[in-house]
Amino acid sequence: MHQLRRNRRLRTTESIRSLVREHTITPNDFLVPLFVVEGKNVKEEIASMPGYYRYSLDLLKDEVKELWAMGLKAVLLFVKVPDNLKDNKGTEALNPEGLMQLAIKTVKDIAPEMLVMTDVALDPYSSYGHDGIVEDGYIINDPTCEVLAKMSLSHARAGADFVAPSDMMDGRILSIRELLEAENYKNTGIMSYSAKYASGFYGPFRDALDSAPGFGDKKTYQMDFANRDEAVKETLMDIDEGADIVMVKPGLAYLDILRDIRDAVDVPVAVYQVSGEYAMLKAAAEKGWLDHDAIMMEQLIAFKRAGAHIIASYFAKDVVRLLG
Repeated sequence: MHQLRRNRRLRTTESIRSLVREHTITPNDFLVPLFVVEGKNVKEEIASMPGYYRYSLDLLKDEVKELWAMGLKAVLLFVKVPDNLKDNKGTEALNPEGLMQLAIKTVKDIAPEMLVMTDVALDPYSSYGHDGIVEDGYIINDPTCEVLAKMSLSHARAGADFVAPSDMMDGRILSIRELLEAENYKNTGIMSYSAKYASGFYGPFRDALDSAPGFGDKKTYQMDFANRDEAVKETLMDIDEGADIVMVKPGLAYLDILRDIRDAVDVPVAVYQVSGEYAMLKAAAEKGWLDHDAIMMEQLIAFKRAGAHIIASYFAKDVVRLLG
């Protein structure tokens, strides 16, 4: 009996493998996180994130120029706020001349077509390191949503294209959407961290922004990593409240969640390959235990295969250089 179907025919050479490949990575897939700090001529490597840096506004210009020249067209801004500007209500977050607002303007001045998304949460501004206002040891929800909405409006006024609330307060998408609409920022988009889990993978990020919680943890608002069905519920609620893009965070350990959400929604889905995922691969590659580029690409393709339209990743520049 002759075997008529031989699947290996489609794997014989790189040419045929490339021709029939289901998923590919391009610069258009990436959202590039950028960390911004006060000062001048500052480019600080983050100890737990080798090869990744915090930039002062003057050097942020150079980084944005390089990203744009590489074909990377979208950034996600985070700021490291000095301790003397932190309080329980995130007052500095609303400063029209604050670091985030100036960072938005800096990016837009250098690359007007660069898509600018901004982190919306109180933890960088909080004296407690939490994503909301603290009252009697508890993170209170509704007053926090009011501040997050005002924060989002401030970012929109500075020129942000999208705001990206990462706090996981109930109802914050509706609060933000309603205020943006009322103030005639109808075209400012919302990328919601809809399924953000209470994860151990965030450690290096908190080092980068000095935003670790001062007491307790974030399990009363970020999701329990043992839960799956809850992610779809949270995401559908955010879409109903006005989210334009939804996100799963972290990435690699949550591919099932990413696929569930992609199957359930009709809006673009983002995934965040978080700092711990980046740091683990960098450390293993430095030891010679893993092939850095091979594993990097395998992980990124896994996100695409699971359904991601957008990947927020610290590897973006590494990938573009590799693709050549």
